[in-house]
Amino acid sequence: MDELAPKPLRRIRYKGTHPKIFQEKYKELKPEQYADDIAKVMQQGRTPAGMHRSICVNEIMEFLQVTPGQTGLDATLGYGGHSLEILKKLTPGGKLYATDVDPFELPRTKERLASFGYGSDILITKQLNFSQINQITAEAGPLNFVLADLGVSSMQIDNPARGFSFKFEGPLDLRLNPQVGLSAAELLETLNQRELEELLVLNSDEPYHEPIATAILAKLIKKRPVNTTIHLKEIIAEALDFLPEETHKEEVKKACQRCFQALRIEVNNEFGALDQLLENLPDALISGGRVAILSFHSGEDRRVKKSFQRLFREGVYLDVAPDPIRPTVEECSTNPRARSAKLRWATKA
Repeated sequence: MDELAPKPLRRIRYKGTHPKIFQEKYKELKPEQYADDIAKVMQQGRTPAGMHRSICVNEIMEFLQVTPGQTGLDATLGYGGHSLEILKKLTPGGKLYATDVDPFELPRTKERLASFGYGSDILITKQLNFSQINQITAEAGPLNFVLADLGVSSMQIDNPARGFSFKFEGPLDLRLNPQVGLSAAELLETLNQRELEELLVLNSDEPYHEPIATAILAKLIKKRPVNTTIHLKEIIAEALDFLPEETHKEEVKKACQRCFQALRIEVNNEFGALDQLLENLPDALISGGRVAILSFHSGEDRRVKKSFQRLFREGVYLDVAPDPIRPTVEECSTNPRARSAKLRWATKA
């Protein structure tokens, strides 16, 4: 019988002393087996591949004041870091609904949280956009609290196949749910000069919107599809050749960050979904219910701020954050992806 037992699979071989390709990072992709190695990566201020480090956890938990028996929603489950801390506070008798649009990461996170002992009796996951919060409350009733972390998860950014980063070669996709809608590459095929410039300005305040849009469309007019992340990065770099040599590299990096952000927001209708969530929130919360929203760029933060302040003036919210809460210096030093985060909160009247 022993002769028939399958041999254990060998890990993927790679060149050199350390794996550089996402699929070869066997330790980071299986953190439960290599805890010491993962700890070293985090101590260096980096996020291990395939993982996500939740931001402002202490600040969020301090505000939400989760207690046993409550019912709440983590509107952006992601890797489950915030949810795990919430679940610890909900027992006994509580329920956490958790939504995410990513069809690949949602079941993985559900399985991860189940390994900590949080099954379907306390954690109810649904593949939904948080704009559909009314579907949650139709089942759960009004909620004690809602949390929405608007950032893209690190495991999505780090996986080249998802096309979120200009640092790796991959398809220019940028969809949180790759099974729905147009990819970023397909979207570019539908836009004219004015529409592309407006997209870059409205979604990311891109100062070089005109030369970048011109360069992209010049490729498309010649029937050369812009369908990979590196190709788009190269086009942006060429479009900014007029900049001084000493600042060119850094300006290209910033322009790439803004352009990829602008395309991601558009293909996922992120602003539209956020506006719908903000409109539906008051009806989703019980009196005294709390909502915390973590944003990562000015367009998101501006929407959250204006909605909270307007509804506060109208008496819908009893209290709102006077100013955004920022991650601590210590958190930013160990997790650079936290630097742009802003946390705002509101309490239902």
